[in-house]
Amino acid sequence: MILILAPNTDTESPDFKKLLEQVSHFRNVQTRVHQENGTRQTLTEIYLVGDTGGLDPDAISQLPCVERVVRISDSYRVLGRHKDSQRTTAFEYNGITFSQDDLHVFAGLCAVDTPAHVEEMMKALRDNGQQCTRMGAYKPRTNPYAFQGHGKDCLPYVFELAGKYDIKVIAMEVTHDSHIDEINEALEMTGHPTGVMLQIGTRNTQNFELLKAAGRQKKLPVLLKRGFGITLDESLNAAEYLASEGNRKVIFALRGMKTNMGDPHRNFVDFSHVVSVKRMTRMPVCIDPSHSVGTRVRGPDNIMDVFHVTAQGVIAGANMILVDFHPHPQKALVDGPQALRLEELPYFLEDVRLARESYLARRKLTDDFLKAHPEP
Repeated sequence: MILILAPNTDTESPDFKKLLEQVSHFRNVQTRVHQENGTRQTLTEIYLVGDTGGLDPDAISQLPCVERVVRISDSYRVLGRHKDSQRTTAFEYNGITFSQDDLHVFAGLCAVDTPAHVEEMMKALRDNGQQCTRMGAYKPRTNPYAFQGHGKDCLPYVFELAGKYDIKVIAMEVTHDSHIDEINEALEMTGHPTGVMLQIGTRNTQNFELLKAAGRQKKLPVLLKRGFGITLDESLNAAEYLASEGNRKVIFALRGMKTNMGDPHRNFVDFSHVVSVKRMTRMPVCIDPSHSVGTRVRGPDNIMDVFHVTAQGVIAGANMILVDFHPHPQKALVDGPQALRLEELPYFLEDVRLARESYLARRKLTDDFLKAHPEP
């Protein structure tokens, strides 16, 4: 059960303390307080966890500060929709709004290699009107002898260059809770010229201690990739680990399923689940076409497969695209064969715009139809 409090409720006020004192008397029920500080108002929710079946929602709604009561029946207690469309699907970070209605492109280096390549990438992004990117500092690899990333050594120049080119948010994978500390230390040392979205990769989707660590810190948002060998429900519950620890700034990423049924692509493209995740949860949904396709192959129409699957995800309503680019793919230390080139960036962005326009046109078509023909 969720108690949604009146906006801007003061958690130091007598009424709030009275509310906490009253709910503390519910038998076999634990309470968790979640708070989101937006630009205009602070939203506070209290989660009642445990034996809530005998509680009367009408009576609880009369308690101090309580605006609404939502009874939960689904697994995703914090991030789920629970048939309550008034709960927000958005959050803001470093001046960028992420929601189920927006779309952001995070084009960049799968793995940071040289400062020169980072600067070329960020300059191209700025020149094409982009404020987000991906930059891999920590790279988990299947082969223990493969390049593992420069780690904390590259963070200062990556963050400084991001500030130079007005990049607001960098998606950066972490594989250990110490990486979160290193990122925060580097941001502090460089004067916070940019922001970081922690990325938890498919290999760590069920690394529960890492999920808890990323969830306990509430400053940096988290991009969680779907696990490549587990069900969608298991991956969504991994996202719930983040939220249950206090961080609700979570984006869910689809990156393809690891199965030979996906051949000849690197993974079986699962972008049809964009709408499913948006229906079941309040999370924005990201697609990762680079790691789904894994090559630069073209069809008979001369359009690359990675462009086709990107369009599929965008037309289904995706809110974020994580895509590999590199100034010189032949020199890339990780995933060079699948990286797009800088001269292809405006072409890619225009193709995304066309797909987004199609999605918005389809939404309008549906809205107009339902107004004329309401469902019984």
